[in-house]
Amino acid sequence: MQLKLTRPLAFFDLETTGVNVASDRIIEICILKITPDNNKEKLLQRINPEIPIPLASSLIHNIYDKDVKDMPTFKKVAKNIANFIGNSDLAGYNSNKFDIPILVEEFLRAEVDFEMENRRTVDVQNIFHLMEQRTLKAAYRFYCQKEIINAHSAEADVEATYEILLAQLDKYKDQEFEDKVGNISKPVQNDVKALHDFSTINKNVDLAGRIVYNENGVEVFNFGKHNGKPVSEVLKAEPSYYAWMLNGDFPLYTKKVLTAIKLRDFNK
Repeated sequence: MQLKLTRPLAFFDLETTGVNVASDRIIEICILKITPDNNKEKLLQRINPEIPIPLASSLIHNIYDKDVKDMPTFKKVAKNIANFIGNSDLAGYNSNKFDIPILVEEFLRAEVDFEMENRRTVDVQNIFHLMEQRTLKAAYRFYCQKEIINAHSAEADVEATYEILLAQLDKYKDQEFEDKVGNISKPVQNDVKALHDFSTINKNVDLAGRIVYNENGVEVFNFGKHNGKPVSEVLKAEPSYYAWMLNGDFPLYTKKVLTAIKLRDFNK
């Protein structure tokens, strides 16, 4: 099948120093431009981000500081990238949420005018999620080949959830899974601890995810002006932040966790 295009469509992907659109930088960009006659043009460029690449990021994309130290900065290649994209519409995977915002930020820092107003965007991940819905009803149909009777009643939903887990254990019993750093395992096992470890995606300290563990197992804030900073360091440097959170509109469990960290570290 060929794409029906009235103007070029540029598929692109970025490797970056992190996931903060405002502060992180591009270290590699690849653009595959499909023209209206379905010819392909490709641009691949590594970039010196001018800031250190965190080890946690390097372990994912396998690009380290030494790999980009002699590469041009984004400012030096920005016009070339913008000219290559031209008037193309943009496509990517999770591109609307991440790749496009960080690319536009880089263009703005480089003082290159990159107009988005009349540019159409196609996010392949959104199409995937919309067409292959992740609702309980969709999961029951996929794993059990049945429809939930009285969906959204607590009794029907809990029975369906139980049946889905049984079906998952059968379906994925010997299936290998590769994580983001290349580790291969068979994580779906008939063992609650194994299922817990695999299905717990976010390393929350509190239930709401306001405080999480970083890659070193340290509790850090996951919101606001202290996002990414160790909780204990913030509380020591800015004691009023603790009082602000305790008096703020935060869940009681978040406040309980915060207090436990404060008491633990301040009583050492």
